[in-house]
Amino acid sequence: MRIAIGGLMHESNTFAESRTDLAAFETGGLETGDGIARRWGDAHHEVGGFLEAARELPFEAVPTLMAWATPAGPLTAAAFQELTDRLVERIERAGPVDAVLLALHGAMVAENEPDADGAILARVRELIGPRRPLIASLDYHGNVSQRMAEASDALVAYRTYPHVDQRARGKDAARIALGAASGAIRPVQALRKPPMLIHLLAQETSREPLRMLMDELEMDRSQGFLDASLLAGFPYADVAEAGPACIVVTDNNPTLAAEAADHLAARLWSLRKELTAAPPEPKAAVRQALAARDTPVVLVDLGDNIGGGSAADSTVLIHELLAQGATRTIVVLHDPIAVSECVEAGVGNTVRLSAGGRVDHHAPPLPVAGRVRVVHDGKYVEDLPRHGGIRANDQGLTAVIEMDGENLVVLNSLRHPPFSLGQLTSLGIRPEEARVIVVKAAVAYKAAYEPIAGTIIPVDTPGLTAANPARYTYTRIRRPILPLDPEPLVEAAFSR
Repeated sequence: MRIAIGGLMHESNTFAESRTDLAAFETGGLETGDGIARRWGDAHHEVGGFLEAARELPFEAVPTLMAWATPAGPLTAAAFQELTDRLVERIERAGPVDAVLLALHGAMVAENEPDADGAILARVRELIGPRRPLIASLDYHGNVSQRMAEASDALVAYRTYPHVDQRARGKDAARIALGAASGAIRPVQALRKPPMLIHLLAQETSREPLRMLMDELEMDRSQGFLDASLLAGFPYADVAEAGPACIVVTDNNPTLAAEAADHLAARLWSLRKELTAAPPEPKAAVRQALAARDTPVVLVDLGDNIGGGSAADSTVLIHELLAQGATRTIVVLHDPIAVSECVEAGVGNTVRLSAGGRVDHHAPPLPVAGRVRVVHDGKYVEDLPRHGGIRANDQGLTAVIEMDGENLVVLNSLRHPPFSLGQLTSLGIRPEEARVIVVKAAVAYKAAYEPIAGTIIPVDTPGLTAANPARYTYTRIRRPILPLDPEPLVEAAFSR
């Protein structure tokens, strides 16, 4: 058996003014052929799972193209066309294959295509025809469309947030692909989408009620179930299909799939009042942090969640920390200009500069005066399972400035989410010795930071990724939907 493997992954924040071009994928990861195994083979990522499954199971993995870029604004039309063309061409050039196995995100948007993942699956289906199996893995934050479900034979999503099961779910998807290619199974699937948007903090899978619902996905294979997924959705995409999804895959039993998907959707809807959160605003959160006895305190900058496509340079929390007299703080800001100034000054020398606040204008740039402690190329390796599954990391040329009060400002040249402590430890920083650490995330940071955190305080900061969906003006999303519309109206529509 020969199974073509590849992928095209991006989480697109449609509220961002920026656009994601081809260069963003060339920086993030754009590999073909053997380069895919070199980049992803050892990674805790679904592509690593595809490759591991090929070593364990009787099929040959035929690598095509794998493209990934840091979450940001939608893809340019040119980048989407180019990358999709390359992927389809590589699959075609792979020669006769018995199935296609793709790693997609599920929340990718292009300027000219709101359902970019659906468009990719439709093009691949057109290429391979109706009989050859097409299986795709999806991020837990995918906004799944009916088009995606109809173009594929099975969609297999992560079950953890932070995403630490990506490699395992890649292996699950590969097993389904092999079974379908060999004729041992015939996967069919059902998709249901309850009309709601889930607060990002409530999407954490170790928190109830998501933990309970994830346990219910383990269905009895002897009854014909092959797989089940519950996706929380990506609320920062103003597209028709934004929101959670319930997917059930069975062995040639569409009625069973539909009934189980209906049940999951009804369970999710019944728990809607629990799927919310109310974090404190910056001033109150900083007061809590400075009063906390268990340190380090991790202040979670929800509005500047880099993994959701934010600017990565908000200064809201660091301004508030310094205003309240905080010491031994750590904040990371994306600011290539400030990095250049540090390089020019040189390690050991004093600099005075402005940092951050260049894209996110909810607070002014931070006045920084201090000693340049480190200049680093920004590259580091993460060997443990972490959100995103990336092993070889790069935050670009990076500088560390130590200000009065042992306050550290880390300046990087590439937007880089805080999914690994290596972002700091590679710079000689011991995060466990800090009093307060600002992380620009929502939940994904926890796999790395929770083991060292004394106290964790999510903060309702403003920005492109503010956690409450009610902060946004949606124009394309399906309506009625919670929490944007009155519950009786939404409930009446759901019951129909």
